[in-house]
Amino acid sequence: MDSVPKPLRWIGPSRKELKAFPAPVRREIGQALFAAQCGEEYPSVKALQGFGGRSILEIVATATDGAFRAVYTVRFHGVIYVLHAFQKKSMKGIATPLREIGLIRQRLAAAERDYGGGRY
Repeated sequence: MDSVPKPLRWIGPSRKELKAFPAPVRREIGQALFAAQCGEEYPSVKALQGFGGRSILEIVATATDGAFRAVYTVRFHGVIYVLHAFQKKSMKGIATPLREIGLIRQRLAAAERDYGGGRY
């Protein structure tokens, strides 16, 4: 566990997206993000398929309203970037919709530009 939590950076409207979730889902995702800031991995976190390895992670939260996801990256030293938060519409299958994957790729590129700009 890291002694000082890493800062969180929100890409695009990811924070606004998360704030629209039900309170219990926000709480679970918040706990998972804090664990990531401290160098730990929360039990509801898994690697997001299609990104090769464990640098892009997905928090899986469920509620009576459905399935919710938040995606973040630990790819960059000293900072956690939250890339996207969304409600999974289909309960069939476990695959993340291609539209969401495309958005995550765009926001990952934005995080790379932010990190490369010397902010961290």
